[in-house]
This record gives sequence, structure tokens and C-alpha cells, in this order.
Amino acid sequence: MTSEEKIFIIGLPRTGTTSVCSAMLTLGFRVAHTAYTDSAFNQAQVIADTPIFNDYQQLDIAYPKAKFIYLERSLASWLPSIQQLLLRMHVNLTRDDGGFNPIIKRCYQATFSPYSLENINSVEFLSHCYQQHQSQAQTYFKNRANDFLSIDISANDSYRKLTQFLAIEESLIENSAFEKLNVGGKVTAWKDIKSDLKVDSTNKGRVTKLPYLR
Repeated sequence: MTSEEKIFIIGLPRTGTTSVCSAMLTLGFRVAHTAYTDSAFNQAQVIADTPIFNDYQQLDIAYPKAKFIYLERSLASWLPSIQQLLLRMHVNLTRDDGGFNPIIKRCYQATFSPYSLENINSVEFLSHCYQQHQSQAQTYFKNRANDFLSIDISANDSYRKLTQFLAIEESLIENSAFEKLNVGGKVTAWKDIKSDLKVDSTNKGRVTKLPYLR
């Protein structure tokens, strides 16, 4: 796998990105669940979450041999989960004197635009954001079945679809389904996973200008 042959997980937060990243580790890939430095992008073969869900079109241009995996989730399940996450993140997404790093702020505020406390309290607004993001991704990757896969990890055949899309030999596949992680509002499962294939998202907390935006 060359440096250009990345796999980007472009589903929105709370659609199963951690479960897919964990599966990718099991399949032998170097994985960054979020990436905010040159080093993370250079080392990782698979990258998910921020900034991927917001920047996938720029990434497609910068990495022409990349594959993109969209994660679907029913609105009935996704809405309370994303609303809980956004409300928990709100202060650090909006404060001027610190909080989250500027890449996180940019991506969340752009994807959930216009970003405001009133809007993230609205299920109608969040539904629109989900549907708009999904529609844009499907339209952008239309007629590119070799580059783009859309799955709902709760579906029985989703793991098989993933391994077939990545052309992974059956002898190398240990599992038949995705492990359910970060259930019930939990968001720390990735930190608890131990693997030499995990790639750090930052350099001891420091971020850099992302290589594909230069």
C-alpha cells in the first residue's frame, strides 16, 4: 500500500467510526482515529472522523488513489447520540481562549452550519445536516464504485462488504461483524484499544497545517 493509497472513513461522528477503525487494526492496517499532523497523515493507512468527514473532497484530490468509506446510521439512533456529543463539545467548539484545536472547530462548525447552540438543540436542523452530508458524498462519488463504499455497520452484511471492497483475502479475516464500541454516549473507546498499529493524532497535543490544504 503506497502513501497515496489511503483509506478515508468519511461518515459523520457517532456513525461507527471507532468500530470501523478497530476492525481496520484487526485487518492489519495502520490507523489514525482523527489526524491533525503531517506525521499522522504520512504514517496512517486508514484515517477517520475529524477532519475527514468535512474535508473528503480535498482529500480525494490530494490522494487520487485513495478509497472512501461512508458510514450510514438510522436517524432515530444517530440524532440523540450526535446531539449529546455536540452539547458536550459546545463550549470548547466556540470559545476564543482555547478549547479544541482549530481543525476540530473548523470541521464541526462547517459541517453543522450555521453552528449555534439553538441549532444543535434542534433535531430538524441536525437531520438536515446528516441528510445534506450524505447526499453530497453520494453525489460526489457517483459512479465510482471502485473508490467509494457506503455501509451501515449494524447491517449483517456490512463487514463482508467492507472486506470485499478492500479486496482482503478470506484467510486473513478473523471476524464477521463489527464490534460495538462507544455505546451509550461513551467516546473514549479508541483510547482504551491497545495496538502497535495505532497512529497518534497529534504530536504531544500539537497540531500542524494539514498537508492537503497547503
